[in-house]
Amino acid sequence: MRSFFAFLFVAFLSLQTFSQTNPFFEEWNTPYGVPPFDKIKVEHFMPAYQAGMAEETAQIWAIIRNPETPTFENTIVAMDRSGTLLRKVVPVFSGLTSVNNNPELQALARQFSPMLSKHYDDISLNPELFRRVKIVYEQKDQLNLNVEQKRLLENTYRNFVRSGADLPPQEQARMREINSELSDLQLKFRQNLLAETAAFTLKVNDKSRLSGLSDAQMAEAKSRAQKVDDADAFHFGLDNPSIMPFLQNADDRELRTEILTAYLNRANNNNDKDNKEIIERIVTLRLERAKLMGYENFAELAIEDRMSKNPETVMAFLDKIWAPSLKMAKNERNDIEKIMKKEKVTLPSTPADWRYFFNKSKQQKYNIDQEVIRQYFKMENVRDGIFYVCNRLWGITFEELHDIPVPHPEATAWRCNDKDGSILGIVYLDMHPRPGMKNGGAWCGHYRSHTYDENGNRIFPIITIACNFTRPSGDQPALLTTSEANTFFHEFGHALDGLFRETKYYGTSRNQRDFGEFAAQIMEHWAFEPEVLKVYAKHYKTGAAIPSSLVKKIEQNEMYGQGFITTEFLASAYLDMEYHLLTEIPQNFDAEEFEKTTLEKYGLIPQIPARHRSTYFAHTFSGGYTAGYYMYLWAEQLDSDAFEAFLERRNIFDPDLAHKLRFEIFARGGTEDAMVLYKNFRGKEPDVNALLRNRGLN
Repeated sequence: MRSFFAFLFVAFLSLQTFSQTNPFFEEWNTPYGVPPFDKIKVEHFMPAYQAGMAEETAQIWAIIRNPETPTFENTIVAMDRSGTLLRKVVPVFSGLTSVNNNPELQALARQFSPMLSKHYDDISLNPELFRRVKIVYEQKDQLNLNVEQKRLLENTYRNFVRSGADLPPQEQARMREINSELSDLQLKFRQNLLAETAAFTLKVNDKSRLSGLSDAQMAEAKSRAQKVDDADAFHFGLDNPSIMPFLQNADDRELRTEILTAYLNRANNNNDKDNKEIIERIVTLRLERAKLMGYENFAELAIEDRMSKNPETVMAFLDKIWAPSLKMAKNERNDIEKIMKKEKVTLPSTPADWRYFFNKSKQQKYNIDQEVIRQYFKMENVRDGIFYVCNRLWGITFEELHDIPVPHPEATAWRCNDKDGSILGIVYLDMHPRPGMKNGGAWCGHYRSHTYDENGNRIFPIITIACNFTRPSGDQPALLTTSEANTFFHEFGHALDGLFRETKYYGTSRNQRDFGEFAAQIMEHWAFEPEVLKVYAKHYKTGAAIPSSLVKKIEQNEMYGQGFITTEFLASAYLDMEYHLLTEIPQNFDAEEFEKTTLEKYGLIPQIPARHRSTYFAHTFSGGYTAGYYMYLWAEQLDSDAFEAFLERRNIFDPDLAHKLRFEIFARGGTEDAMVLYKNFRGKEPDVNALLRNRGLN
């Protein structure tokens, strides 16, 4: 207890010392109350974290020491409302380390990780607090609670139990140790991957070796080299906008092999950034945690409170898709090896050959030129296409904001207005890669979550979308691939999910994890509908709308290649599950060997690596999608089935369905079980065959 009060005293002094200069201790008098990114400095975070944890600790102890009988309001709601300062600080720190990282922030992250782990364990493993929660939970049938309140109560109680609140003290102590170490390991895994992705550059001095690349790709590579004073060379990195076009277009097989080998071996180079031993330790600790809780493996623990309920359901679901995907992938391999044979290229094909020769195969079958197609997908036009779809479906509009703080100079800010003109939220867009500073991939996060204050006033969300799309080059604007355009629609679906949310409590804001991708993935369906393409897909030079012939080719392009796309995804989904289905960890466990034997067991062909090899599989080893990479496909059976409802109406902008989508699913968050919400929208359970039809695998 003495250490607790000492902690409060230090935090109090921090608050007093920095209250005049630390933005986190002040009301943000910025436009729309966004974080004052221009005023926040590295040194502000530590005192803000300390004060935030102290504040929440004091609030929790006030709940515990409340002499009144535990009630829904004085215990459950009071807990839900606690931690105001932490909710202000943590998203800003997390957001900045994702898009504008540096060694100082990385060092702070390593300090904060064990601090937060201990802080949240102190709450979830507090026996006095759990006693109050349990009293309220055991009276739930006698309480006059609405649907959302019941859900909050159930979530709160279940989270305590799943955190180990029912365990004896000795096992709780071990749980704390496990949680702290896992937090450190997951952070180290992520930082190693960031460093390894930035560390490699393919430097090419002989321009003749770059035949096959477009002028735009050459200009981008030259620009990268000039930024590091290597003007005579061309530089290619491991971020997707650089490596993927290279693999698809570069004629030089040796160079394709070199860069892909570096990509596939990130954090697997037996150096100080190697992640193999970290993986072994993570899966060991997760299994121990599961067994402390009485489960056979970690997958059982992780999946129990999701929509899919258990690992058996997940594996059966994946198996339904694997066979047709692998069959199609083998057909695609035959196509590319026919071309290789004709061109007298040594067989068998390798992973470095796939994208290159498959691109040729598509060109031969459908006369598709990706560079021609990209000219109709100027990034700003794709953005406007998203805005158009949102307006047609829900009447909402977007206006760009200037003179407003942004998380990075490259980010833009947008106000989203509902159809009555009221504000729904603020959205930041940060579109281009910054290797070593910005995480790879694409994601949607928040700097402030939606909620309601104690007086019932809506607090709108502040959302960020970060991507790694091809940069402008010279006089040419950022031209997206169809895959990048699809990703833009996807991430904006996540943003809409947050903008439309109307839940009253933080604890009911999000639904089960494997329902979380639904909002994003259903938005993808509008991206390439002919009716939508003709609105936003315009040539970046002439402004001419995309021709119907190209629209047809895009359709064919999206279908042809689903064998490869689905198989590489499923390989990672199986790998993730197999790690977490282990019931014991063998001595001298080797992640690389485990990956190899797992993928061989499923019959993955050697030309297709898993989309995420173990040492850079951040989805599962950095948390978030642990025993859950399958979620994307799980959600796709839902979104495919849901979009078919629009097709059945013969109107992709059907107003009744758009209204139900917003208010029966997006607005409801986690107020009810995901299947209940889905059936409220669709009138039936989803059909996995809709997914197969959507991918052309049926």
